[in-house]
Parts: sequence; C-alpha cells; structure tokens
Amino acid sequence: MKLATVHSACECQARLSAELDENKHVHRGWATDLGRGKTRIAPAHSIHPASERFQLGWACPMCGRNTLRSFETSGLVWSERADLAQSA
Repeated sequence: MKLATVHSACECQARLSAELDENKHVHRGWATDLGRGKTRIAPAHSIHPASERFQLGWACPMCGRNTLRSFETSGLVWSERADLAQSA
C-alpha cells in the first residue's frame, strides 16, 4: 500500500500529522507537543480527496481546536509500505 505523510502546525504550536492512503483518505492522525515531547492521537479526516487541492481537518488533542489545512496532490511524496493485515 502506498502512503504519504503530511504535517502542519496548530495554533497552539503542536505539530499535526496524518498518514494518507492512495485515495487521500486518512489512515491515522497524530499531534506532537514539541515542547513536552508528547504525542497523542489526533482524529483527522480528508475533505474533497478526489480533487487536486484537498483539505485535511484535525481535532487537536493538545488544545481542542479544529484545524483545517489545504494540500496539493502534486506535493505528496508516496512510499510503499507493507499492509498491516498481511503482516499479522
């Protein structure tokens, strides 16, 4: 399965990240508080994934804000990863 990872910053300065599959659907999302070194699950979802320009929304677990960011498909870097179901 091909996956791409995107990053952005929340207004609280937490680093928001999401892993996307080939259809630009969120596989998993997380947030890292760089000051404390803590990482937490951050619910994330893609909006208009079929478009060249699409958005990702996160619920930041550090401050509770809903953060929306735009991304371009051409800016994604894809890497091949083993399917988790196959490795089990």
